[in-house]
Amino acid sequence: MWWIYALLSALFAAATAIFAKVGVENVNSNLATAIRTVVVLVMIWIIVFFRNEYRAIGELSSRNWIFLTISGLATGLSWIFYFKALQIGQVSKVAGIDKLSLALTIIFAVIFLGETLTWKTAVGASLIIAGTLFLIWK
Repeated sequence: MWWIYALLSALFAAATAIFAKVGVENVNSNLATAIRTVVVLVMIWIIVFFRNEYRAIGELSSRNWIFLTISGLATGLSWIFYFKALQIGQVSKVAGIDKLSLALTIIFAVIFLGETLTWKTAVGASLIIAGTLFLIWK
């Protein structure tokens, strides 16, 4: 079942790139990022409230708060740089290079989380890295 959510994530990420490229035209990229962030913020809080999931907020540990905060900061920085790149670059190249995050995530998961690196995963990550290099190579 997880893979269905992952495929939906990929589908909406692709749609996001296209809509963002059009939306960021003639708009300051930081302003565009702020607008997008407000939309996401409102949308997710509506879901949390309608599902009564806000009640679990008191159960979060300080570790949860620290790492969710760091994750939020990383997300914000990612979006800021992504929108700036979209504003000045081709969406097909920007989105492709952005997917280098998959290979980096694999590397970080092995180093920081102790996940096992299989040969299939290593080959896949290597191909993503190679593809990224082809996209940025002039």
